[in-house]
Amino acid sequence: AIKHAMYCAAICNSCADACNAEQGDMSECIRKCSDCSDICQAVSTVAPRRTHGNTAVIKSLLEACILACKVCAEECAKHDDPHCKRCAKMCEEILADVRKALDTMDR
Repeated sequence: AIKHAMYCAAICNSCADACNAEQGDMSECIRKCSDCSDICQAVSTVAPRRTHGNTAVIKSLLEACILACKVCAEECAKHDDPHCKRCAKMCEEILADVRKALDTMDR
């Protein structure tokens, strides 16, 4: 999940940047991609820290990551641009990994 979060952060950031060059108002997509990128980056930074297992914070980040990825995937799926299609696919792929990580923390 951590590795997927790093990739997702990069892809979402790239999509937001590419949306800036698109015709029309892409501000909603840019916002959702930027938020998702930041949340995924936070997951990839905080989740690997296992000393004293701050599980409440990690669980909250994983839950936020699930929501951000779902919202971002839904928005990007509305667009035909290759960068949006790639971003939606990445966001959908990370969901299973993050859910699995969250489930293992509940044990």
